[in-house]
Amino acid sequence: MSFKRTPSHQKYVNKKRIIQCIQECSPISRAEIAVKLQLSKPTVSQAVDELIQEKWVLEKGIGESSSQGGRRPIQLFFNEKAAYIIGVDIGGTKVKIVLSDLSGNILAGTSFSTNTYLKSGLLKQMAIETERLIAKNQIAKVRILGMGVGIPGITQTASGLVIEAPSLGWVQYPFIAEAKRYFDFPIFLDNDVNAAALGEQWLGNAQNKRNLLFIAVGTGIGSGIILNNQLYRGASSAAGEMGYMVTDKEDIKREFKPIFHRYGYLESVAGGKSIGGHFTREVLKDPHHFLFERAKSSELSGSMLFCSKKGDTTAIAVINEAIEHLACGIVNAASLLNPEVIILGGGVLNSSEYILPRIREIVDRYLPSLVEMKTSQLGENAGVLGAVSLFLREHDGILNFRDEGDY
Repeated sequence: MSFKRTPSHQKYVNKKRIIQCIQECSPISRAEIAVKLQLSKPTVSQAVDELIQEKWVLEKGIGESSSQGGRRPIQLFFNEKAAYIIGVDIGGTKVKIVLSDLSGNILAGTSFSTNTYLKSGLLKQMAIETERLIAKNQIAKVRILGMGVGIPGITQTASGLVIEAPSLGWVQYPFIAEAKRYFDFPIFLDNDVNAAALGEQWLGNAQNKRNLLFIAVGTGIGSGIILNNQLYRGASSAAGEMGYMVTDKEDIKREFKPIFHRYGYLESVAGGKSIGGHFTREVLKDPHHFLFERAKSSELSGSMLFCSKKGDTTAIAVINEAIEHLACGIVNAASLLNPEVIILGGGVLNSSEYILPRIREIVDRYLPSLVEMKTSQLGENAGVLGAVSLFLREHDGILNFRDEGDY
């Protein structure tokens, strides 16, 4: 049986295409929209008039006259303040929350310790902090379109289930069902690195790229994959778990002891926590090392390793070994996915001026085709802005949303 679109459905589709066109190309005229989308001028005009009445679109000023002269067209702008979105990045250390407009401009943000509230009520604290943000910025609650959430683990966006998040201790956790007890607007969740990939494609170093690989290197190592402009989640929503790659066949013969329970091989040899532990063990072999006494009393951190690398042969050896493992993982992933660009983010890459050239050297040596490599442009905001982008992608009701308050 063939499916025929009803006139009302076709009108909705056209209207959605038009608002997306205005959002991406503003300022733009009605005539330019008609040409770009190959729609009739009356169709465009009717839809634009409705969008203006609904306050999704604004008319501002006048454009340049045509080469033939005549009246200059009115320019249309997307109203990025028509509604607002809450972006949340739940990390193993802290939860970050931002209030964003529809173009990804952050109006305000806040954060709190994950561990402090993990057992006593993480979602309840999220609700408290969100209420404060909205009230402090004097935004009517009816203008909050919804919330996007990034979580460090395997998630199912469709069901709202967190299958497993080791750093949070969540297994089969019904996140969306629990969140509905505290929030009365739509919520979408995804893996935090998937969200960061969406953020970089929307506003960062992967704009206009349809095929990209975002790799986050922190305590763990994960990646977000966008293929043909679609986020690739895999058969069981576990795609992109680069931390489980094995980059040394000799280690397969030995007993594997992950850095944390349920963590993978690559993050156990190249993640921030693991390289700090490796550095500590190497320093303890050398009583003359200037960090020897500190290493005796407590484990050295990954950031301490990078700070001491200048002239420190022990630190350099540990860093280079981690870089080689990471580069091997990148070569393997890029060989399979053939991305246009690879974006590197996460805490360990704060020392990207040292790491990136060495990774690029190995990748270029082994990869069959060259690939662009960049660090994250959004930095610490990649996760929260990615969560906002996730919401905009998953939520299909922007044209059905109505503000009942006063502008």
